[in-house]
Amino acid sequence: INLKGNLAFREKPKRADYLLHFSDNNPIAVVEAKDNKHSVSFGLQQAMAYAQMLDIPFAFSSNGDGFAEHDFLTGKEREFGMDEFPTEEELIARYKAESALTPAQEAVIAQPYYSSQTTYPPRYYQRNAINRTVEAVAKGQDRLLLVMATGTGKTYTAFQIVYRLLKSGLKKKVLYLADRNILVDQSIQQDFAPLEKTIHKINFAKDDPVTITSHEVYFSLYQQLAGNDEETDNGEDPVARFASL
Repeated sequence: INLKGNLAFREKPKRADYLLHFSDNNPIAVVEAKDNKHSVSFGLQQAMAYAQMLDIPFAFSSNGDGFAEHDFLTGKEREFGMDEFPTEEELIARYKAESALTPAQEAVIAQPYYSSQTTYPPRYYQRNAINRTVEAVAKGQDRLLLVMATGTGKTYTAFQIVYRLLKSGLKKKVLYLADRNILVDQSIQQDFAPLEKTIHKINFAKDDPVTITSHEVYFSLYQQLAGNDEETDNGEDPVARFASL
């Protein structure tokens, strides 16, 4: 999307020739194909540009006579014959070894996105955000800041992150905070609807401390957990208050 003053226009979309996937939600390589009037590596820069946009570790170019490769994990480039292209198993093994994946990372990578007839697959930038987030959590990173512009599908992205963390077993409970009731209710009724059976909207005045722990995803206003009057606002961190339930 290009902006000129108050005008906005969309450029022609980019399309990779071939995408190879590690799993349904994790592309692993992009291949740019040219005719043999060009050199083997003629399309490599284009493949690398696509790979960077799609957050893919391997970029390949071919003119039908051979292949050129750029490995973003090692920074190495090479050329090889048509019959030397790595098999699916070989490429995945290289990816695992060069990335030094932990069992937790492999588990969350293998966990597919939520999908149904009424949902759409993540856009490429949403997939990048989701994959980077869940893999960072799998590495043990506790604090992450994910910044997305208005209209880019932040709640949908958050839902897919939560879904994959829960279904992979990486997390058992999730607290979702917002500053307005309408945002909480919209999230529950729309993007988070597939998890409706395990969702609970916190209400300290009515909640039973015994049964409230049976849910997986908890929604609340930040003000409610932080406390909004002199008796309840003691400077306690809202996540700590939630954890005490």
